[in-house]
Amino acid sequence: MSDFPPFLSNPEFWKYTSIPLVSALVGWLTNVIALKMTFFPLEFVGVGKIGWQGIIPSRAGFMAGKAVDLLTTKLITIEDRFAQLSPERVAEELEPAFNRIALQIVDEVMEEEAPEIWASIPQTVKESVYLRTSEEIPKAVELLMWDLRERITEVFDLRKMVVDTLEQDRELLNEIFLNVGREEFKFIARSGLYFGFLFGLFQMGAFLFFNLWIGLDMSLTVWILPVAGLLVGWATNFLALRMIFEPVNPRKLLSISIQGLFLKRQQAVAKEYARLVAERILTARQILEELISGSASDRMMAIVTRQVKKTVDASAGIIKPLFQMARGTEAYISVKNRITDRFKEELPLSIRYLFPYAGEALDIEASLRSRMQALTSEEFVGFLRPVFQEDEWKLILVGAMLGLGAGLMQMIFVFSPA
Repeated sequence: MSDFPPFLSNPEFWKYTSIPLVSALVGWLTNVIALKMTFFPLEFVGVGKIGWQGIIPSRAGFMAGKAVDLLTTKLITIEDRFAQLSPERVAEELEPAFNRIALQIVDEVMEEEAPEIWASIPQTVKESVYLRTSEEIPKAVELLMWDLRERITEVFDLRKMVVDTLEQDRELLNEIFLNVGREEFKFIARSGLYFGFLFGLFQMGAFLFFNLWIGLDMSLTVWILPVAGLLVGWATNFLALRMIFEPVNPRKLLSISIQGLFLKRQQAVAKEYARLVAERILTARQILEELISGSASDRMMAIVTRQVKKTVDASAGIIKPLFQMARGTEAYISVKNRITDRFKEELPLSIRYLFPYAGEALDIEASLRSRMQALTSEEFVGFLRPVFQEDEWKLILVGAMLGLGAGLMQMIFVFSPA
């Protein structure tokens, strides 16, 4: 005699009880797949126009712009950060490298452009030129920095730099959202399991009601499964997204404070976001290199050109009138232009000596973290919410279609005739 209750050996029992279990699995699986399809693949995979690319990578420029809007309007401005750089300290940091290349360039250009004049100049005069150059360089760097601080928005577009970086590096764009929204994405996956099981209980109740109490034929009611699968796939994503971002401000429900899950984690999210931005996007190196060779580098180089030419004139001393007498003013201007061009060629290499101090002075991570933590809930929700808001319907539709497919499979394999 079996120790198990008779109903456990009844196939009909397992058919009905499997409904909430399968529904939970469907809810979890559809949410996981929908999330994966939000971020992957990075590039379009398919034939012709039939295929798929992750929602975020497919609109990298737009998504990057959304992510950057909060950064550049609420958290950081290039004027504010550049104001942290001391012109005197910058001159001090760059002086050894600039001195070395300046003396090297003077010798090189003079030997190329006017070898006979340079060879005839006494060494003491040359030494005086070297000395004056060394004295003028720190002054020139300081003036250059003051000029840059006043005109930084003309020569540096922070928003464009960040958007271009993220648009070109879709993997980094994904990484930012996946890292700052890590706990929320886990919740979306888990919520599919919970909501799916709950909806499955209602499905099971519907089957029991129509089949046992009403007596409808199973072939009629079995279509509840794919319809319910579609609803489960839709509802689990819909409800999960609402619970992540709503309510924006805490509300009391039976003495319990309720707030969107993402908003509750503002302090932790701010810390992670600041770290990623400071380490991967707004490093001192990337900012300075963008300044020198980025989209507005021509304006930056115009400022550099002006300061270098002033420095050449100030350093030339007695050589300037001697050179103009021997070769003419146009030749002197040609040499000055050549020295300026060579200095601009060397600038990208020399600027690296400024990276350690600039990183410390700009202090991107600490500034971002403190300002992001101080945002209001309404401002903070604008960071991650737009990522889903624009294409939320796609995420929900994907979940619904996956749920429909899973419901059809459940109908075929669970309730097909033996």
